[in-house]
Amino acid sequence: METTEYSKNFTEGLFWDIDMELFDMDKCPSQIIQRVLEYGDIKDWNTIRSYYGLDKIVEVCQNLRTLDPVCLSFICCISNTNKEEYRCYHTRQSNPAHWSY
Repeated sequence: METTEYSKNFTEGLFWDIDMELFDMDKCPSQIIQRVLEYGDIKDWNTIRSYYGLDKIVEVCQNLRTLDPVCLSFICCISNTNKEEYRCYHTRQSNPAHWSY
């Protein structure tokens, strides 16, 4: 399946800021993976997992500067990796806002 066929499987509105006619999943996988993890549903997850594979998703996530804590826990659980292996775990905000836990 080509990248254009995969892009049709995403939830409508998930990539509201990207022209879907020019959408290329190989140009910026980190943006796509992070957006799906943080805002997508299970159908979107299955789409990126079948396109990139779990190893590529984990590799990209390990280099992300920020990732929602719930998403980090999910990717660690599904890939059987430790949070300490992820860049976002070490670059958390030093003084979290009062609403952060």
